[in-house]
Amino acid sequence: MSKINAVITGIGGYVPEDKLTNDELSQMMDTSDEWITTRVGIKERRILKDHSKGASFLGIMAVKDLFSKKNVNPEEIEMVICTTSTPDRIFPSTASIIAEETGIKNAYAYDIQAACTGFIVAYTSAANYIETGRYKKILIVSTEKMSASVDYTDRGTAPLFGDGAGCALVEATNEEVGFVDSIIRNDGSGFKHLHMKAGGSARPASHETVENREHFVYQEGTHVYKNAVWDMSEVSAEIMKKNNLSADDVTWLIPHQANLRIIDAVVKRTDIPYEKVIINIQKYGNTSSASIPICLWEWEKQFKKGDTIILTAFGAGFIWGALYMKWGY
Repeated sequence: MSKINAVITGIGGYVPEDKLTNDELSQMMDTSDEWITTRVGIKERRILKDHSKGASFLGIMAVKDLFSKKNVNPEEIEMVICTTSTPDRIFPSTASIIAEETGIKNAYAYDIQAACTGFIVAYTSAANYIETGRYKKILIVSTEKMSASVDYTDRGTAPLFGDGAGCALVEATNEEVGFVDSIIRNDGSGFKHLHMKAGGSARPASHETVENREHFVYQEGTHVYKNAVWDMSEVSAEIMKKNNLSADDVTWLIPHQANLRIIDAVVKRTDIPYEKVIINIQKYGNTSSASIPICLWEWEKQFKKGDTIILTAFGAGFIWGALYMKWGY
């Protein structure tokens, strides 16, 4: 009996129409286009301005894009895994909202909170489900309304984040394509450097937490940057070494779009030529777990069946990882 592999068979995506440029941010706070561009490589980001719509809306639009392109029957989907750090509500799951609004009736749906590494964690989970033979069609939706978590008086974090969603249909195949391997790690000591101070059960919302602006991303940029550079670089090199891959063997490297200097460090560590590196941070900023699937969505037409692709990400937790896959179509 041939091995069952978990292959991505379709990609969808969505970003809001409204753009927030560096020049516009410089009118809101003490910053400039030059300051932002030289430090992180971002020129603009997309913002979902409608306050009545949350991350589920972005995810729904991405799923509709996928379904329309691939003529997917929603009733054939058996599982929905949603990755998000900006859920519509604490409960129910954002995955269940997306499933309901896209006609997915025969699946169970749940959320994963793995920060910016969410897509890698979700694809690893989906592959495990599929390789057992228990499931055949799983939908991954990575969706983030980061603008809802950003303090637009904080020049250290406000320029970094944008809104968007990407999704992937993962199916069973006997061909030698799809998920091959992943490495995912955690270091809980990173908590103090990157978190949201209030809004959970340990510190529920109150007049005090709102007045103290504790419901926004809190980040100690220097610590996060140093860890991201080291961990993303090392885990990318590790997944290649583990699978006997040289830089020549890799067709595409897709790093999480957090900071152009972090991406530079990964490129240097792996020796992968820059022309093989997918970068769109200048247009969308950091869309957390949505950044990798948005890259897949934008470059989908350039991929060829059998392409060797390395994904790598780092996020709050600290959680980081790398994934090796072969493109399936």
